[in-house]
Amino acid sequence: MRTLSANLFALLLMCALLSVFSVWRALESRLERHKRRLSGPGGGSFHQGLSEDLSAKTFRALLAVPAAQRHFLGGRFKADNLSQPAAPAGTRDYHVKGDKKRSEQREGPVRFGSPVDSGVFWSDWLEDLLPVGFTEEQARSWRRKARTSRVVKLEPGCGRRSNQMATFADGTKACVRYGINADQVQGETLTYYLSSLLGITNVPPLALSQLHGDSAQWAAVRARVSGLQWSDGAVVSLTEWVSNLTGVVTPAPLRQESSGLHPALDGLGNRSAAELVELAQWSDLILFDYLTANFDRLVSNLFSLQWDSRVMERDTNNLLRTPRGDLVFIDNEAGLVHGFRVLDMWERYHSSVLSSVCLFRRRTAQRVAELHARRDSERRLLRLYTDSEPLAQELGFLSDEHAALLQDRIDRLHKHILHCKGKYSQQ
Repeated sequence: MRTLSANLFALLLMCALLSVFSVWRALESRLERHKRRLSGPGGGSFHQGLSEDLSAKTFRALLAVPAAQRHFLGGRFKADNLSQPAAPAGTRDYHVKGDKKRSEQREGPVRFGSPVDSGVFWSDWLEDLLPVGFTEEQARSWRRKARTSRVVKLEPGCGRRSNQMATFADGTKACVRYGINADQVQGETLTYYLSSLLGITNVPPLALSQLHGDSAQWAAVRARVSGLQWSDGAVVSLTEWVSNLTGVVTPAPLRQESSGLHPALDGLGNRSAAELVELAQWSDLILFDYLTANFDRLVSNLFSLQWDSRVMERDTNNLLRTPRGDLVFIDNEAGLVHGFRVLDMWERYHSSVLSSVCLFRRRTAQRVAELHARRDSERRLLRLYTDSEPLAQELGFLSDEHAALLQDRIDRLHKHILHCKGKYSQQ
C-alpha cells in the first residue's frame, strides 16, 4: 500500500511539474513577443538575434554541458585550391534589384504550371521567385564595417544576457554573441560559412572581433564589457540587426499530423506562389538544420510535443520572416559544435524531421551531391572560413571527430535525396 501511494504521489508530482513548465513556457513566449514589439527603432521592429533566453526554467538548461576543448587550426591542412567556391552571404538592406518583381509575382494564384519538376525538385519558375537573400557583396561590406566600426553602446536585446545589442558610431546596430562558451560562437560562425558552401542565403552574415582592453573598437564600452564579465581576448561574433522581422509558424505539411512535404502532397498544386516560396525555403532549412544538428529550431518544437500539443501552432524558434516573405535563419549557436556534442540526445528528432521532406531545391541537392562525391567538406569549409575571417585561428575549427560527423551527415542526406528520387520520380 505504501509503495502504491508513493508511486501515485510521484506521478501526480510529475504531472504538476509538467503543467507548470508548460504554463511558464507559454508566458515566456508571450513576454518575448511583447519585448520584440517594443524593441528597436519605430517600436514595431524585431531584432534578428532575439532568441529566448530559456535559462534554467526550460529544457535547454539540460544541454549546458562542459565545453569541449577547442581544436585550433594549427598546420593540419594545406589551403588547396577549390573549384567554384560558393559565395558567402550578407546584408543591411537584405533585398537587391529584382526582388520587388519577385515579390509581386508571389502574390495571387500560381500561373506557371506544376511546382514540382523531375520528381522531387521545385520547378524552375518557382526557383526564380525565391529570394536572393544575403549576397556576397553585402557580406563583404558588413565584414568591413563590423571589423572597423567603433562600438559606442552595448545593451540587452539579443537573447540571453551573455549576448548584447551593439550600436556603432554611425548608428548601425549589431548583435554581439559572446555565448555561454566559445563553442557557441564557433558554431554560429561555422554554420554561417557552411550555409555559403551550400548556397543557402537565408543566414545573416557575420564577422568576428576580439575583445582587448586597448582596442579602439571597444574603448567606449569598456566599463560595460567589464560589467558583463566578458573575458579580455575573447572572440565574439557580430551580425547586423535587421528590422521589420516577424515570427514564423511551422506550415501544415511539416506538422506532426501531416504526411510530410513531398511531391504527392494533396493540394500542393493549388497553393499560392507565396505559400510555395515559403515551403521551398523550409525544405532548405530542414536540410540545413539536419547537417548542422541544430536542435534549437523545429527539432525543439518536435521535442516539446510531449507536453505541449499545440507548440507547432506557435512561432518557430530562431526563424523570422521579412515583410516580403523571405525567411531568415537566425541564432545558429546550437549548430555544428554544440549540436554535434549533444547529438545522441537529439538524433531521433533530427531524423524524424528530415524524413518529413522529399522536395528539394535543385541547387541545394547538387551542392550536397558534390560534397558527398568529393568527400572534402572539411577542407572546403576550412578554406572558406580562413580566407574570409582573419580571426579564424583564434576561434578555432571543427575537431577531427566533428569534421567526420559533418561528412557523415552529408552522406546520409545525399542518400535520403536518392531515396526520395527513387520513390517519387516515376509517379
